[in-house]
Amino acid sequence: MARAGLTAERLTQAGAELADEVGFDQVTLSALARHFDVKVASLYSHVTNSHDLKTRIALLALQELADRAADAVAGRAGKDALVALGNVYRDYAREHPGRYAAMHFRLDRETAIASAGVRHSAMTRAILRGYDLTEPDQTHAVRLLGSVFHGFATLELEGGFSNSSPDSQESWTRTLDALDALLRAWPAPE
Repeated sequence: MARAGLTAERLTQAGAELADEVGFDQVTLSALARHFDVKVASLYSHVTNSHDLKTRIALLALQELADRAADAVAGRAGKDALVALGNVYRDYAREHPGRYAAMHFRLDRETAIASAGVRHSAMTRAILRGYDLTEPDQTHAVRLLGSVFHGFATLELEGGFSNSSPDSQESWTRTLDALDALLRAWPAPE
C-alpha cells in the first residue's frame, strides 16, 4: 500500500526543490527518501527508479519555463520578444539552478515530443517570424539562440563571469543587442 501523502507529483516537486538546493546530479531516490523520512522502497509505488524521477523533474522544469516564457513574450515582437525570452531563461537558471540543469536531461524521443520543450521551440520560432527568417535558417537561428542563452546562463551560474569586468548584466545586454542585430542581418546562404 502506498504511504499516505506520497504521490508522484509530490515526489517530483520535492525532487525539483532538492535539485535547486544540492544540484540535479545529487538527486537520488535515497536522498528523497531521507527527505520524507521513509524507506526507498516506499517511493517505488510512485516512481519507477531514479531515471523516472529525473525525467519527471525535467518535464516539470520544461513546463515551468515554458509557462513563464509564454507570459513574458505575450504581445511582444522583434527585439522586445527576444529580450523577454532571453531574460526568462537567464532568470529561471538563476532562481532554479537544479531545475535548469534538469531541463537538459536527455529524454527519450517520445517523451521529448510530448514535453513542453516543443513549446520552447514554437515560441522561439514565433519570435523569429519578426525577423523574416525562412527554413532552414529559422532552425539554425533557434539553435543559435538556445546555445547562446544556455551557454551564458551556464557560465554565469558556474562563476565564469564573477572575476572580471564589466559586470555580467552589461555583457548580457550587449549579447541580446548583438543577437538582435545578427537576426536582422542574417546572412544569405552561399
